[in-house]
Amino acid sequence: MSVNVEKANVQPNYEELREEIRGIVNEIIKPRSEAIDREGAFPRENLQALAESGWNGVLIPEKWNGRGLDHVAFAIAAQEIGKGDPSTSLVYVMHVGAVQTIALYGNDDQKERWLKPVRQGLIGTYSTSERASGGHWWFNFSEASRDGNDYILNAEKSFTTSSGQADFYVFQTRTPGAQTPTDVSFFIVDSKLPGITPGVWEALGVRGNHSGPIKYEGVRVDPKDKLGTEGQGKQILESGVSPVYLIGLGSTWLGVAEAALEAAVDYVKGFVHRDFNKRLADYQVIRQQLAEVKVLIESLKPWQISLAKQLDELQAQGRPQVELLLPLVEFKIHAAEVANKATKAALDVTGGYGYKRGIFERLFRDARAGIAMGPSNNIAREWIGKALVGLPLELWHEGGE
Repeated sequence: MSVNVEKANVQPNYEELREEIRGIVNEIIKPRSEAIDREGAFPRENLQALAESGWNGVLIPEKWNGRGLDHVAFAIAAQEIGKGDPSTSLVYVMHVGAVQTIALYGNDDQKERWLKPVRQGLIGTYSTSERASGGHWWFNFSEASRDGNDYILNAEKSFTTSSGQADFYVFQTRTPGAQTPTDVSFFIVDSKLPGITPGVWEALGVRGNHSGPIKYEGVRVDPKDKLGTEGQGKQILESGVSPVYLIGLGSTWLGVAEAALEAAVDYVKGFVHRDFNKRLADYQVIRQQLAEVKVLIESLKPWQISLAKQLDELQAQGRPQVELLLPLVEFKIHAAEVANKATKAALDVTGGYGYKRGIFERLFRDARAGIAMGPSNNIAREWIGKALVGLPLELWHEGGE
């Protein structure tokens, strides 16, 4: 199946777009961040605001009620939303990735049914990883069966962002009668179908993204909701799922790092030790820590935009975006670690105040998720190391990686 997504010929004004999404974040998303964390609430109101403004359809062509923008605009949006509320940003990234997979590999009937309603607030997500394969979320042991023309899905997915909250799941499993790990197929699964049971999400951080387990028991899917051709899952994973997910994920952690630095700077400029009449900002050791974080953040920004532009170029040329897999993985690693360094520094320079419940300890907890989210930084480093010394990645090999 050919991949063809219509794009506007006019170069977007990225600064105007950044100001637009920043306005939504500051007015609607950021004020809810503390309550989302405290209550573990799913950020539905935030997503509805993003839908009404068209940002939930940032990559969807205008023909299907989307904004028809590019990966640069998406990366900017994920970054700005991440600054306001990391939970919302992770839900947003998974949603945009899911609908983009339909935009790239779906037929017109699927786009009519699943893309057009996004503007009204329809939410999608990926449902891929399984406990048996851990962080190797591209590798499934579950296998669909057939009953007449219908597909029957039975699987236990270990981490599905928006579990129990999304309107549909882009679901990955092995093809009926699969002979190799590459015999993978994708389905668009309506969340209202019988046999779907979401689990509970209780976590250290990003408590609003509901990335909990979900069980599919005898879920009957009409063939019209098979995404792409049977067994095309490897191509969809490498050229549809991974690139959007990774640029969005890295951009989210960039936003978290910026949020931590901005909040820390504001605090140290405003807090005064009355015994010496000195602000925290007047101590060199404080300024040094903040400066180190600033340098790390700035190292990410041109890299982010460059990778997003390269994704757009590959898509325009009809070339597989998997060509950028390792650079995107490197970006994800660095962004997650910068977020962790930034939030740790923010805790350090704010002292006892930062340790109290509030923005500093919350962002510190949220940032920890970046290290573990697939591919975890440990797995991702192994990919990079193997590539450096000329060894195959063996992502689809039994027991590989």
